[in-house]
Amino acid sequence: MVLLTATASTLQQQPAGPSQAVRGGTGLLQTPTARMATDGNLSINYSDNEEYRFWSVSIQLFPWLESTVRYTDVRTRLYSDSPGFSGDQTLKDKGIDVKFRLREESRYLPQVAVGFLDFGGTGFFESEFIALSKQWGPLDFHLGMGWGYLGSAGNTINPFCEFRDSFCNRPWGFSGAGGKIDYQRFFKGQASLFGGVEYQTPWQPLRLKLEYEGNDYSRDRAGDLQQDSRWNIGAVYNWGNFDFNLNYQRGNTVGFGVNYALNMHSIRQIKIEQPPRAVSAEPNLFEFNEVDRAKLVQDLFHEAGFLVRRSKITDDEITLYGNQLAYRDYEVANERMGRILASVLPATIKRYRIINFAGQLPMVETVIDAEQFVAVASYQGFEHDLRSSYVRSDVSSDTLTNYTPDKISGFGTGMETFWIQTFGNPEAFYLYQAGVIATAGYQFNRTTALQGAAKITLLENFNQFNFKVDALDTPLPRVRTFVREYVTRSKVQLENLFGHWQDRLAPNVYGQVYGGYLETMYGGLGGELLYRPVDSNLAYGFDINYVQQRSYENDFDFFDYKVLTGHANIYWQPEFLDNTLLTFNIGRFLAKDVGVNVDFAKRFDSGIVVGAYAAVTNASSADYGEGSFTKGFYVSIPFDLFSLKPAIGRGKLPWVPISRDGGQPLNRPSMLYNTTEQRSPFQD
Repeated sequence: MVLLTATASTLQQQPAGPSQAVRGGTGLLQTPTARMATDGNLSINYSDNEEYRFWSVSIQLFPWLESTVRYTDVRTRLYSDSPGFSGDQTLKDKGIDVKFRLREESRYLPQVAVGFLDFGGTGFFESEFIALSKQWGPLDFHLGMGWGYLGSAGNTINPFCEFRDSFCNRPWGFSGAGGKIDYQRFFKGQASLFGGVEYQTPWQPLRLKLEYEGNDYSRDRAGDLQQDSRWNIGAVYNWGNFDFNLNYQRGNTVGFGVNYALNMHSIRQIKIEQPPRAVSAEPNLFEFNEVDRAKLVQDLFHEAGFLVRRSKITDDEITLYGNQLAYRDYEVANERMGRILASVLPATIKRYRIINFAGQLPMVETVIDAEQFVAVASYQGFEHDLRSSYVRSDVSSDTLTNYTPDKISGFGTGMETFWIQTFGNPEAFYLYQAGVIATAGYQFNRTTALQGAAKITLLENFNQFNFKVDALDTPLPRVRTFVREYVTRSKVQLENLFGHWQDRLAPNVYGQVYGGYLETMYGGLGGELLYRPVDSNLAYGFDINYVQQRSYENDFDFFDYKVLTGHANIYWQPEFLDNTLLTFNIGRFLAKDVGVNVDFAKRFDSGIVVGAYAAVTNASSADYGEGSFTKGFYVSIPFDLFSLKPAIGRGKLPWVPISRDGGQPLNRPSMLYNTTEQRSPFQD
C-alpha cells in the first residue's frame, strides 16, 4: 500500500483523473473528450435519466486505447410488440465504443484523439469524432467535431465533404443482420462542433462540467425528445473509488449516475504467507548428510508451493522434480525456492536443477547457479536481478531419464463452481444459472486417464425462457442455437466423460488424443499437436476432431449430425504490444463453415486478462442471422486475487452479445496451449 500525502494548495492545482460520460468512456456528459484514463483503469458505470438507462464498462487497455461496452435501456419503447415473447420489458440495445489517442498533450499543443461510438450492431448512438483537450490549471478545455449521432445538428460543414462528394451523405440503417462494422458510413453526412470545460474546484472531491453538444434529439431512438438548450451542466463528486454524478441535460432533463473504478495493474490481495527467506553471504560449511531432507521437502511446499515428487543428488548438484501449486509467477516461485535451497544446502552444491511438471507432463527445466544466486540474494554487489542467476529451458532427455516416479495410478475427485449468465434476453434483461461441477477420474499411468464431470444446478432463473429455439430460417445446421434446450434439460447433467492420452512427444512438442462425451453438445474423437519452445513469443500446432451432436433429451443419446472439424492454431505474443496474446484458429468449424477465429487478449500486472474474439467464415451474414458473425468478450481473473494464500488457477467471465451457429468451434476438453502455460507464461 502506498500512502499519498499532499498539501491543500497542491490539491487545488492537481485535477483528478478524467471522469466518465453519461454513456460510458471518458468525457463530459453527452460528448467525449480526448482524455484517457490511467493505463489499466476499469470503470463500471450506471447512469439514468427520463428516457434512458445505461450500464457500461470502460477499460483503458493501453495508454493510447480506450474501449467501452454498453447496454442501453430505452424506457420509451418495448422490447417487442408481442407480450407473449417479451412481456412488458423495455427495449435493450448493446454497443461498443473505442477511442485512440493520436498525440499526447504538450506545453502548447492539445491532446488529440479519434473515436468510434456504437460502431457495430444497430448503431443507436453510432458516431465518429475527433477531439482536442487542453488543460490550464484547474480548467480542462475540450473541443471536438462529430459525425452521425454526435453530428446530427449539422452546426458546421463536414470538411471531408469539401474533398469528396461521397462524404456529403451518410447511409442510414445497418447492413446484414446487425453486428457488422459499417466502414462506408465513417465521417460521412452532417457534422457538428461540440465542446466544453471541466473545472476542478478547490474542494478536491467536486468537479463541475459545462458542455455544448451537437446532437439533434428530434430523431432520437427514444422518440422526438424536446431540446430546450444545447448546453448541459453537471457535477461529479468523488468518494474513494466511486464517482457520483448529477446533471441537467437539454434544458429540461435531470440525470444522475454512479461510477466505480479500479486499476487492473495495481489491484492486489493481501496475502498471509511467510516472507522469503533471508540468505547469508557466508557459505554453509557443512556436509549434505547433515541436511534434514524431510524438512526441506516440507519447507519447499509450505513456503514456495512446490510439491517435490522425486529428487536426485550428486556431488555438486540437486535435482528436484515436482509441481508448482501456489505461485502463478514463476519468478516469484524460483526466488522463494532458491532462497530455501541456499539457506539449507551446503556450499558444495553448485546448481539447483528444478523440473516443473503440469500434471504428469514435463514443462520447464530451471537451472539456478547457486553461487550467483547467493551473491545477488545476499546483496553482495550492485546486481539485484535474481533472474540473471538462473536459466529456463526445455527439459533435457538426460534429466527425464533419471526421473522414475512412484506409482501414479488411482482415482481422483474434485469440485468447482460455475456461473452462466446472459444479458439482454427478451424474457428478462439478466438471466443466470449457478451450481457446481463435480469431477472424477482414474489415472491409469503417467499419460492415460479417464475423466468425467457432472453439472449440478443449484440456483437459476432460466425457467423464464419463453422459447427454446428461434424461428430464423437459416441454411446453417443448428450446431449451437439449441443451447437453451441443453442448459434447461435437467438439474443434474453429464458434462463430459472421455478417455485422454497426453504426452511430450519430442523436445518442445506435445500431443494428446481424446474420445468420448467431449462437451455439453458433442461427443467423438479428437487429437492435437503443439510446438511451443520455452519462453518463445510464438507457438503453433493443429487439432482435428470427428464429432457427433449429443441429444438434448438425455445425457447419452446422439442426434444424426456429424462433422469433421479442426484448425491450425497460431499463438503470438508480439513484442510491439506489451503483455498481449494474439491467437489465430484457421480451419473448419462445427457448422462446416471455413474461416478464422481471431482472439486478442491483454494481460494486466495483477494477472487479470481482458480479451475479445471474432470468427469470420464463408457463412454469409444473411445465413448467420442476427449479429452477422460470431464475436464475444471475456475477463479472466486469477483466483489469487480472492485468496489470502498464494493460489494458481483462474475463472473466466464471458460476454457473448449474440451466439448463433456460424464460426462455432468445438469446446475441446483439454487444450495444450493452456496445459503448457508454464513454458512461455502469458496469463500468469
